[in-house]
Amino acid sequence: MPSHRIDRLNEDMKRELSALLRELKDPRIDSTWLSVMRTEITSDLSYAKVYIGSIKGGDDAREACKLLQKQIAGHLRTEISKRLRMRKAPELRFIADDSADYYAKISGIIDNLKDKQ
Repeated sequence: MPSHRIDRLNEDMKRELSALLRELKDPRIDSTWLSVMRTEITSDLSYAKVYIGSIKGGDDAREACKLLQKQIAGHLRTEISKRLRMRKAPELRFIADDSADYYAKISGIIDNLKDKQ
């Protein structure tokens, strides 16, 4: 299967999952602070890793991923299937992406180095 199809599906799934997260009405998830950082769909379209980031930090993203995986993944999978018109939507695996924390840490180190000079 050509890789450009997988790339297109990755971007489409990222866009649709972002929209679905904003539409969630679950009070346990504060979706205003969550974002889909990237998605990685396997070549056979059976699994998709969804990297979730949070502005509040990595702990908030990890808690949201646990809740998404246990209770909301089935609903999201059904909606993705409808929106992207896929016969079989991939099984979603949510992974916390703490890159925002990493970037903040690196930025702090650079700022400290600038202050020392």
